Amino acid sequence: MQREAMEFDVVVVGGGPAGLSAAIRLRQLAIAEGRELSVCLVEKGAEVGAHIMSGAVFEPGALNELFPDWQSMGAPLNTPVQSDEIFYLSSSRLSIRVPGVFVPRTMHNDGNYIVSLGNLCRWLGQQAEALGVDVFPGFPASDVLYDEEGRVRGVVTADMGAGRTGEQKMGFTPGIELIGKQTVFAEGCRGHLGKQLISKYHLDVDSDPQHYGLGIKEVWDIPAQQHVPGLVIHSTGWPLTGSDTQGGAFMYHLEDGTVVIGQVVDLNYHNPHLSPFDEFQQLKHHPLYEQYLRGGSRISYGARAIAKGGLQSLPRMHFPGGLLIGCDAGTLNFAKIKGSHTAMKSGMLAAETIYEAFAVDESAGQDLSAYARKFRASSIYEELHQQRNFGPAMHRFGNLLGAAYAWIDLNLFNGTLPWTLRDSRPDHSTLDLAGSASVIQYPRPDNVLSFDKSSSVYLSNTNHEEDQPCHLTLRDASIPIGFNLPNYAEPAQRYCPAGVYEVVQEASQSRLQINAQNCLHCKTCDIKDPSQNIVWRAPEGGGGPNYTSM
Repeated sequence: MQREAMEFDVVVVGGGPAGLSAAIRLRQLAIAEGRELSVCLVEKGAEVGAHIMSGAVFEPGALNELFPDWQSMGAPLNTPVQSDEIFYLSSSRLSIRVPGVFVPRTMHNDGNYIVSLGNLCRWLGQQAEALGVDVFPGFPASDVLYDEEGRVRGVVTADMGAGRTGEQKMGFTPGIELIGKQTVFAEGCRGHLGKQLISKYHLDVDSDPQHYGLGIKEVWDIPAQQHVPGLVIHSTGWPLTGSDTQGGAFMYHLEDGTVVIGQVVDLNYHNPHLSPFDEFQQLKHHPLYEQYLRGGSRISYGARAIAKGGLQSLPRMHFPGGLLIGCDAGTLNFAKIKGSHTAMKSGMLAAETIYEAFAVDESAGQDLSAYARKFRASSIYEELHQQRNFGPAMHRFGNLLGAAYAWIDLNLFNGTLPWTLRDSRPDHSTLDLAGSASVIQYPRPDNVLSFDKSSSVYLSNTNHEEDQPCHLTLRDASIPIGFNLPNYAEPAQRYCPAGVYEVVQEASQSRLQINAQNCLHCKTCDIKDPSQNIVWRAPEGGGGPNYTSM
């Protein structure tokens, strides 16, 4: 197939905080020295920010470096954190507030802001375009391009107008080859191209397996008398303690009567009957959260996996012709429950590494090992190293004892204890067999505080062209969809927060049906599938959620 090709100095894949910061910093450096440097950024969402979902309490350090005058430039950081509260939910009705002195110091949010990360990325996208970055939303990178020596030479965007079985429909448009001397991969957590690159170049040979959580979030408008601008609440405990599952919840009060509420469920959970979506719906009935939500209205819903393995799970982030940055590599700091500032800083370091390399040698395909040295000397490495034992301690000791360990490690020893905890068991391998696990009966939604998946997906504005190749594929076609039904009661029907996987009865047989048009691009199926046979790939451009205030 003949494809159009476009050449740039640098191609950036992904319009999140990492990719946008890399593109912006490259152009800033070039403009400062009057150099020609072409930068292209592709984003699979219909617009920059459409697929961005995060809590988000935002630490502004990296933004201060990127745009020291961001306040006068109108960056959408409107709600500084005013108060921080952390609770242990001991039951469905009771909660215990944790005194500040017993909170790991990484959880304090002085100087941070409650933001819509999607809106922040939209603003960063505008700054990137103003600096001369060619930003192409609605163009997912579907495959990596390699030269004859095995070096990355760019990406190809997804074909448009292919039918379900791959046939070319009327108006079919082949994808475009985007050629770069360097390609920066910033797809976010569990990027499908990043996963391929890690495998091809064995980037994780010296790393622990990456570990993940599934974050589910809603945005609500609430009555004015219940709104406390700048209030940050975190909790752990119920309802996850009922199934011995780790994770936590949050509520952040933004401006204009808006709050966000969400829950992160660690994907190392054991019970195949657990449904993260239904755990979250239960959470909202706890008095701690109900007091704010009652009388309000839900306006948005979304879900996204987060990479939480930390320093021990980081792969090598450089390879011939490219760099892997941000959550595509796993730079989120789980001890802070924050990844935007580390993603941005990793993108800025990538830009500086590439720019310095081009000043010496502009030939394509270099393996920029200098990035590893820059990263190790950076603030990202310092904080990830200091807080490296937080996640493994939670997995090993549970939420309460793990938090106690973290308090001792961080508050008393500042992360200098002379050992590093490891966690070598991948999340997909932790499920118990269905027959040995207790069945969890979830209450029906009341449609006031709790809701079903269908009405929730509707609020995500998710849409896919139905007549296109299914973007949820099998690594081994000889292992059928539904392979996990007998042993694990097909957990996909429960771990998916969008109803993509549905077990249907036909006569006396059960089969797994894939409703790909519902997909929120959270990547949970790619992560948690016990057989590791489900592979998520990017669908046609513009498909997926269209978040407006996440």
